[in-house]
Amino acid sequence: MICEKTKIALENLFASKGVEETIEPEPVQEVETAGENVDEKQQELPRPDGVIERDYSVHGYHLDAQVPPDLLIDAVKIVDEGEFFIESITGVDWIKENQLEIIYDFSRYDFDLCRVVIRTRIARDNPEIPTITTIYAGANWHERETRDFFGINFVGHPHLVPLLLPEDADFHPLLKDFKA
Repeated sequence: MICEKTKIALENLFASKGVEETIEPEPVQEVETAGENVDEKQQELPRPDGVIERDYSVHGYHLDAQVPPDLLIDAVKIVDEGEFFIESITGVDWIKENQLEIIYDFSRYDFDLCRVVIRTRIARDNPEIPTITTIYAGANWHERETRDFFGINFVGHPHLVPLLLPEDADFHPLLKDFKA
């Protein structure tokens, strides 16, 4: 199965670079917050680098890989070799930790259903990460949109100009300290 092969390849990537081994998901404790269930484990970030298998019916994906920025390209090459396509790229502003997280969602067209999430974190005061457009040309506009909203510079991007914001915009509206 492609999920198992991808998991093993990502684990081998971490092992070859001296990164911590696969993380076993801990039991989830749900709490009620304003009428909604909130997964406590999702609030306890950052987590160590590694791969976690997830329950698709709960999370919407099968593999969750937290990678250091210097292994991002290698991790993306692994999912590309598994014939995944890029669904989306987005960011999360972890203002209290002074970090930005970039989240890459991948899926497959065949019936061997496997969705993979690759996450990486960078310093909020130096938001640079290598582009993956050399591997996935379709990442072009996703990276441009993420730059618009979070101010992340995708180093090596072929045309990193605003996609949705005005060309002279000097703000990033999804940063938590943004004031309209």
